[in-house]
Amino acid sequence: MPKPLVIVESPAKARTIAGFLGDGFVIEASVGHIRDLPSNASEVPSKYKGTEAGRLGIDVDNHFHPIYVVPKKKKDVVQELKAALGDASEIYLATDEDREGEAISWHVIEVLKPEVPVRRMVFHEITRHAIQDAIENWRDLDMKLVEAQEGRRVLDRLFGYELSPVLWKKMMPRLSAGRVQSVATRLIVERERARMAFRAAEYWDLEGRFAPEVGRAAGAEFPATLVELDGKRIASGRDFDAATGRLADDAANTVVHLRQPDAEALADRLRDVGYEVASVESRSFTEKPKAPFTTSTLQQEAGRKLRFSASRAMRVAQGLYERGYLTYVRTDSTNLSTEAVTAARDAIRRMFGDEFVPDQPRTYQGKVKNAQEAHEAIRPAGDRIRTPEEVRSDLSVDERRLYELVWQRTLACQMADARARRVTVRLRATSTDGEVAIFSASGKTYEFLGFRRAYVEGADDPAAEADDTESAIPPLEEGDAMSCSELHAAGHSTQPPARFTEASLVKELEERGIGRPSTYASVIQTITHERGYVWKKGAALVPSWIAFAKLQLLERHFPHLVDYDFTASMEEALDCIARGETESERWLRDFYYGNDERGLKDLVGEDHLSEIDAREVNTIPIGRDGQDRDISVRVGKFGPYLERGEDRASIADDIPPDELTVELANDLLDRAAEGPLVLGTDPETGLDVIARDGRYGPYVQLGELVDGEEKPKTASLLSNMSLDTLTLEDALKVLRLPRVVGTDPEGHQITAHTGRYGPYLRKGKESRSLETEEQIFSVTVEQAEALFAQPKQRGRRTRPPLAELGQHPNSGAAVRVLEGRYGPYVTDGSVNATIPRGTDPKSVSLEEAVELLREREARGPAKRARKATKKKKATGKAAKAAKTTKGKAARAAKKKPPATRAAVVATMPVPPDDSDGSNGRRRAEVASEPT
Repeated sequence: MPKPLVIVESPAKARTIAGFLGDGFVIEASVGHIRDLPSNASEVPSKYKGTEAGRLGIDVDNHFHPIYVVPKKKKDVVQELKAALGDASEIYLATDEDREGEAISWHVIEVLKPEVPVRRMVFHEITRHAIQDAIENWRDLDMKLVEAQEGRRVLDRLFGYELSPVLWKKMMPRLSAGRVQSVATRLIVERERARMAFRAAEYWDLEGRFAPEVGRAAGAEFPATLVELDGKRIASGRDFDAATGRLADDAANTVVHLRQPDAEALADRLRDVGYEVASVESRSFTEKPKAPFTTSTLQQEAGRKLRFSASRAMRVAQGLYERGYLTYVRTDSTNLSTEAVTAARDAIRRMFGDEFVPDQPRTYQGKVKNAQEAHEAIRPAGDRIRTPEEVRSDLSVDERRLYELVWQRTLACQMADARARRVTVRLRATSTDGEVAIFSASGKTYEFLGFRRAYVEGADDPAAEADDTESAIPPLEEGDAMSCSELHAAGHSTQPPARFTEASLVKELEERGIGRPSTYASVIQTITHERGYVWKKGAALVPSWIAFAKLQLLERHFPHLVDYDFTASMEEALDCIARGETESERWLRDFYYGNDERGLKDLVGEDHLSEIDAREVNTIPIGRDGQDRDISVRVGKFGPYLERGEDRASIADDIPPDELTVELANDLLDRAAEGPLVLGTDPETGLDVIARDGRYGPYVQLGELVDGEEKPKTASLLSNMSLDTLTLEDALKVLRLPRVVGTDPEGHQITAHTGRYGPYLRKGKESRSLETEEQIFSVTVEQAEALFAQPKQRGRRTRPPLAELGQHPNSGAAVRVLEGRYGPYVTDGSVNATIPRGTDPKSVSLEEAVELLREREARGPAKRARKATKKKKATGKAAKAAKTTKGKAARAAKKKPPATRAAVVATMPVPPDDSDGSNGRRRAEVASEPT
């Protein structure tokens, strides 16, 4: 008997919905998009091969018609859906209720071409009531949403496929330019530029501890800081020019800049004088709770409070949504349904009491550019708000932590205001030289915690969090005598602007209206893990020199494509398309062919590309040294290096750009100019033994590189060796490896090696691990024979773990930090993930390690480059025939007209598509397509 067919995106969502609908429905998953633009040349339909449309996947001359294909890996899914359709009485499309979900449903219908009724069901939470309501109140597909998603997809494809080859030509291969990723990279690079231009300033003040001499608060100490001297304010960090490190012009005549000797002398003059209360100011104030979570604020708070990356937060949130624990997690809305507000108020009254429930329900207005208010805010799903304890047994560790965060925020947003009192006290004293000094102290106490009983929002600035803590000032009145138990000079230094973290970058992008919050996780993943534009130092995002060069190229030759306002205006245009206020084709035509600005097609043309000086865009000035020589970083085909005239020097990967000062650069260049360290002569070959410090660490080399000859032999230093203490004897030891240990009784040679996984012995095809590197040079034949007599251990024997972090929250496997050939990494025994450079491997927590492992697993296995096979040289008749054929081909080529650009680029590898579009995050969720 035919049954209704319900199609969703993911198997997890299918299982949850099937539990509500029962046997009367058939539930199938499309596993993300079943149709998309071609991802490589092999997927391009034959009619488009060798054409411009085939290269782009878009026929720009035919109304920007997208060339959709069913990828090979989705053909089985399509067959399963068609088989299910054969027995269906009707189709319910139950994909997510956003543009992306609408487009997935449309592609399903376009491919399946059903003859039964098609109904679109939408819901913002996966609960029994919501699903039943969606079945009963279905609607038709919203083609305006489909058009908006298609416009975004086409835009991102054109941007990435036209601009990425420019980076390949002018910089290096494997780079990409994306609509949002390029602007996100600009934000990070500009922050680093500000840090590089920053000049620190030192300033001093006085800090003391004071207490009333009499009264009920006598002896109750509190800290206070010098803020005024003889009527002038004491200089603080905000009074200095970040570019010069000197007092700003408008502050020079109005503040007192204390230096260390001045401050210490002033402390001596104020140490034994009398103090009194000059003024007491007390005021009451209220604090209101923050709005419930949107996609963006959830990513930010998960980063601050749980130390989740944006991708980890979204992955966990999506899983909670699909299993029915959270409402839809891609939303800009801060609205809550009437039922949700009622449930929250009931829970607050039950858990905290009537005084914590405000008289009227709270409503919130979104303040973000380009916000889409179609959905509810993120909250626990269901008519009743389940506590974290109620769902604890069903959730993983990450899921429990994120659910609790959402639960707390949902309750807090409907709770009463917090009421507090702030007291500011000013103390006065006259120094032994007659100077009038004013000290200030302030304290904050909460009279009613209100929403703070449930939740307090985090902050990106540590100083802001410190200001939020309670500190009490004892009851004081003007004129009260005060005692000073401690007084000292305190030095301070101005700080450069803080680097972005993932949380603060998400906040900045959203406030500027750049991109969509649902795509921020994939954008950050692209610039940090996939393209190498950004690396992490702790939680801070640090740009690479490649990112500097890329931004220079785009700023100088494609400025409007990385302009913040222009990028935000593209989002506004896409929203207008979704609302039916404009058409995507007209807008795409202006972007590609030009209107007020030069179009993208013209900008990537040969005439414009010929104006780009590759050397210029790949040169980042550092400064001039004491001899007036220019020092710069050059980004070459194989990475960045320092340049000073004819001098060159490598740059270690873990040096942040703002730490590469002129002094450090000069030191590196001078050392490189001195040439390699010659340790002595190899007695066997007579060649120099040279020690060098390379990009990937120190190594030794036998002889110099000579053109036309084989590359000299090199060997990395062992872990216990360093260039500073390296001797000729040690260098020769590693150059002689592998060491011949001896021969066993059967005549088999035994050798000792150092390899990727540590030291080991080899005999024929057998191998055994050694415990330490020192054993490579000391192990005897007898000891080796004893090792080979033992059964070979399963797995690799490596160095002792740097840290044992605990059990993986999902698998229960032990998670460890190990030292590998290419640096430290974390592993759970089945997946290995490199620890980002700049991060102390011993400081990595279990949560951070699990996140690294999940991100590595989501990227799938590494793709190895296929080695080119050498063709055997033809001889005899075969060689003569080949030569004749080659000559004919050359003569024919001379008669042919020049190849068109389309024909040329059709032979190029298809560039990686820009992952700024939300298509990328669908792939990540279902883990069925490469990201």
